[in-house]
Amino acid sequence: MRAIDIAEYLDHLLKVAAVPDYPGAHNGLQVESAAKVNKVAFAVDATQASIDEAIAQGANLLVVHHGLFWDGAVAVTGRRYKRLRSLILADVALYSAHLPLDVHPELGNNAILARELGIEIQGSFGEYKGLPVGVWGKLELRREALAARLDELLGGRVRMIPGGPDRIRTAGVITGGAGSQVQAAQAVGLDAFITGEGAHNNFFDATEGGVNLYFGGHYATETWGLRALAEKLATDLELETFFIDQPTGL
Repeated sequence: MRAIDIAEYLDHLLKVAAVPDYPGAHNGLQVESAAKVNKVAFAVDATQASIDEAIAQGANLLVVHHGLFWDGAVAVTGRRYKRLRSLILADVALYSAHLPLDVHPELGNNAILARELGIEIQGSFGEYKGLPVGVWGKLELRREALAARLDELLGGRVRMIPGGPDRIRTAGVITGGAGSQVQAAQAVGLDAFITGEGAHNNFFDATEGGVNLYFGGHYATETWGLRALAEKLATDLELETFFIDQPTGL
């Protein structure tokens, strides 16, 4: 199977054409290859380290959440040159899926993390260009217990801003850097909002808005969809897959 065939499968599965995204995302096949794909690597970021590891383990395709072109159409020099050179010389393709992977109802980062937390998903909240990006639902838990559950799931100390009630009954999830969506969580009446990271002012958005806010780390909240997608490809396309874990602590 060729990389371009797998890219078509992923485009359809993740509904890439229907999902608006940030200009630098460039969802889909970012680097093509002529090699037959037998092994697929998955990583959160298209870093030099991820590319090197994919090549070292014999992957013919690397699937990432954050692709190569977030800084726009710039000269192929420095780090960009090195990354592209490594991929092309090894004949390794690269595919990227950002918001299409975040928002997917089954394989998405948001839905999977919510289910892992025990949230009974009821609906969506928060928007990007008219696209609902978060999920929310019922969760009966004290706010400190939710922090402890997140610590265990995400493998690190989660930052809790106790702006809402001690007893949580509704909680929402938008993974990654979605601290700006605190007010969207407040607007739908959520007791708790879980994301990866935010800004200084999000502390006051939470405490003055009556929302318990949890920062679990951008990286740690965005591994879920890739791991699920790796399992999906292994089952559906009978390909060998593996995940490259390179946590940033951020």
